[in-house]
Amino acid sequence: MNAPGPAIAAAPPEQVFDWLETEAQRRAEAGLVRRLRARTPDTGELDLAGNDYLGLAREKRVAGAAAAASLRWGAGSTGSRLVTGSTELHAELEHELARFCGTQAALVFSSGFAANLGVVTALSGAESAIVTDKYIHASLIEGCRLSRADVAVVAHSDPDAVAHALRTRRKQRALVVTDSVFSVDGDLAPLTELSAVCREHGAALLVDDAHGLGVLGDGGRGAVHEAGLAGQPDVVTTITLSKSLGAQGGAVLGPRRVIRHLVDTARSFIFDTALAPGSAAAALAALGVLRGEPDLATKVRTTAQNLAMRLGDAGLSVSAPAAAVVSVRAPSAEDAVAWAARCAEQGIRVGCFRPPSVPDGVSRLRLTARADLTESDVDRAVAVITETAPN
Repeated sequence: MNAPGPAIAAAPPEQVFDWLETEAQRRAEAGLVRRLRARTPDTGELDLAGNDYLGLAREKRVAGAAAAASLRWGAGSTGSRLVTGSTELHAELEHELARFCGTQAALVFSSGFAANLGVVTALSGAESAIVTDKYIHASLIEGCRLSRADVAVVAHSDPDAVAHALRTRRKQRALVVTDSVFSVDGDLAPLTELSAVCREHGAALLVDDAHGLGVLGDGGRGAVHEAGLAGQPDVVTTITLSKSLGAQGGAVLGPRRVIRHLVDTARSFIFDTALAPGSAAAALAALGVLRGEPDLATKVRTTAQNLAMRLGDAGLSVSAPAAAVVSVRAPSAEDAVAWAARCAEQGIRVGCFRPPSVPDGVSRLRLTARADLTESDVDRAVAVITETAPN
């Protein structure tokens, strides 16, 4: 046996967290300090940073439904879904989401993050292999870390790389994990090709369609629906209710037996307080608006393409948007922060993405189009962003 090492001297209480100062200094030197910014109800800014793609978060029918449900059911859900947290609203929302997206069943979680954690861990395990795109969302990454599965991270949007990982896996069960629309650059995963690879190698496909729902597909039914994969027996979809539906929460959609399995095994469902009734009602109302006004999805895509085209024509390095996200590259993290601040000073709120939020290490402004933006809004945004761009 190895001899025990020297005893570690106990730090006094006031020094236990001294290491945080060192870490904070490192982040500051790298330009990675983040700050919370509390907004007021009416900032007067033009918002190109949030994810309210269809402009429904403050729509009267949506906000009114949330208020009415809160008065009827209470501000909170009072417990987990398996105790007292499941209301008639939750059941109706699940039924309507499944019907709208073309799947057998749906299960509502308190957030999209919780939905991704729950489904990845419940559909994998030590006896499974997981193959993921290198640019998947942080919530999916955390699910993979907790899964105990063999995890292979492959090149971005590369079905051949996925096929190689599946072909060389050591476990019989396999799950391929991808975003539909990637949240940083707004590009679209090759879902049809990925599904074919999964079927060739006997794997399930899990798609996070957070940025596709409400924007892509027939009437905004999402990227999975657009790819013809909705309702397939080997495909599972996750969504968030906090983007196109302007509410809060998340959901998993897929085969009925998958949903039953999640109810029994997904820890972020079983042990989490349920989504508040007001949020469930808001998402239901927003879904009704989208069903009645399917052109909203077309409007947001057109606005994103117009915004990207005009910024590109002005000489900026801009992504080609597949949905609502437009990415504008910055020379450095410091330049991105300063650029976003200059935009804010002129009344344009833009997202500022830096490492570690961006998997490719490239800092950028992240702009989000909305269906309710006018031509004058786009004119103003283009003018401010180009005029404040780093030299």
